[in-house]
Amino acid sequence: MSLLRIRTYPEGILKKKAAAVKDIDGTLQRLIDDMNETMHSASGVGLAATQVGNSQALFVADVPSEGEKRLVIAVINPVIIESDGESSIEEGCLSLPGFRINVNRSARLVIKGYDRKGKELILEARELLATVIQHEMDHLGGVTLLDHASLLKREAYLKSLKKGDAAAGPKP
Repeated sequence: MSLLRIRTYPEGILKKKAAAVKDIDGTLQRLIDDMNETMHSASGVGLAATQVGNSQALFVADVPSEGEKRLVIAVINPVIIESDGESSIEEGCLSLPGFRINVNRSARLVIKGYDRKGKELILEARELLATVIQHEMDHLGGVTLLDHASLLKREAYLKSLKKGDAAAGPKP
């Protein structure tokens, strides 16, 4: 396994929609393992393939579920098939260092996709896991937290990038 470079704003791949995975093979298995290692190394709870420069529809997540037991997942070609309720949790993003914002999302959702072995899965998620899944699926659709931000917050972050503020990330 190896660490992958996490792409940061304004890298173009972060605005591109991911393509459906066609083959679940050894190369994809290595990518999933590398993404998990990269996510854990960066102290993240989720990571989309686009964030590591791969335009396939895949994300990994590792968050506490009910009872604080950790649920580590990899979902290929995810689709939300059901959602309800409202939740707003402050979110950060490995691709937008230093940027945090509350985002209104569904409190519960059901997704369909494939696991790392190619077996179809249906997963119900609530609260934090639901938020992480929606955040990662945004990435797969070319949407970042900046797209959810008010104009004022977005401009403040972009201004900090231009100044080279280390907490905000690299200069564009």
